[in-house]
Amino acid sequence: MAFSEVIGQQQLKSYLVKTIENGRVSHSQLFVGDVGYGVLPMAINYAKEILCHRYEKDSIEYEVCSKKVTQLGHPDLHFIYPVNTTENVKKDPVSSHFSKEWRDFVLKTPYASLYDWYQFLGIENKQGNISKHEAEEISKKLYLKAYEGGYKVMIIWMADKMNIECSNKILKIVEEPPDKTVLLLLTENEEKVLTTIQSRCQKLYFPLLTEENITRYLVDNHSVDEVLAKKISHKANGNFNKALHLLTNDGDDLIFEEWFISWLRTAFKARGNKDSINHLLQWSENIAGQGRETQKKFLQYCLEVFRQALLKNYKVESLLHFESNDAKFSLEKLSPFVHQNNIFEISSAFEDAELHVERNGNPKIIFTDLSIKLTRLIHMKELV
Repeated sequence: MAFSEVIGQQQLKSYLVKTIENGRVSHSQLFVGDVGYGVLPMAINYAKEILCHRYEKDSIEYEVCSKKVTQLGHPDLHFIYPVNTTENVKKDPVSSHFSKEWRDFVLKTPYASLYDWYQFLGIENKQGNISKHEAEEISKKLYLKAYEGGYKVMIIWMADKMNIECSNKILKIVEEPPDKTVLLLLTENEEKVLTTIQSRCQKLYFPLLTEENITRYLVDNHSVDEVLAKKISHKANGNFNKALHLLTNDGDDLIFEEWFISWLRTAFKARGNKDSINHLLQWSENIAGQGRETQKKFLQYCLEVFRQALLKNYKVESLLHFESNDAKFSLEKLSPFVHQNNIFEISSAFEDAELHVERNGNPKIIFTDLSIKLTRLIHMKELV
């Protein structure tokens, strides 16, 4: 994949190319944005330009160098990413244990999510991380001399998954990388990256892709009918990974919508209704049986639906992209119950629940508590 094949993000492409041409490449950079906006493909192509810049563009050397990076096989390009134990790796897992799986995953789906990666590894019921053992690997790789005598580039994908021990161990490397070394940290959650690391990185923010960008890519590269491509790109809300899942109908939105609607309807009935309270407890128990990453994704999905309902309530139609698959449910029916007097508490309740799941809290207690809060919040009256 060349820079020209990365979807949209023209301003960022131009900026990154100029940093190389002007010899102003920062040694430590933080790329912030959802994977579906093209953060990883952009980082890989930026790495390619850095590693191959010393060769003439049309030379054989440049072509060989470019091909190595494109195939993720360049000896001076290193990747770090969240992992966990598997049947084959039972102790102290690090990225190098999964290099073949990573290469296959990225070459096939460069816009894929963290959850997609966990599914690919078969660890979707666990939470991956970048541990202190990884920090030792990072040091070893970056302090070795470049294999081809030029730059070394390390891409840390989902840098927010570095635990405190790892973050503290690599702090000196981030602050003062070895000569001719570029460290690219990629994250969807900037606030979860250690503040002292953030302060030592040059930050680059990735905006949503435009509907036109996604539409054109689906039409030109996936042979999708233009009418369907436009519909998918609108629902994708600037996220190409979501667009691909919508295209193949293999995403989680259908089951998430089913869970959400069931939950919401029971919560509406639960006020003063003992049977509905029991149903809420049963629902909480069922969700508690899902993997933690699935629970976190579901909470994010629910919160986005509530935000869409708020926009509908205040008639901000241009920002709406949610479309229900259940004919009996719609944002129009939900929107009167989501307003200025409860949206902040709703958001806080869901964000707290996600944090507690992240920290391995008891999921049955977390979802039971959230269900009770939701019952109260959706019955809250809007004060004019």
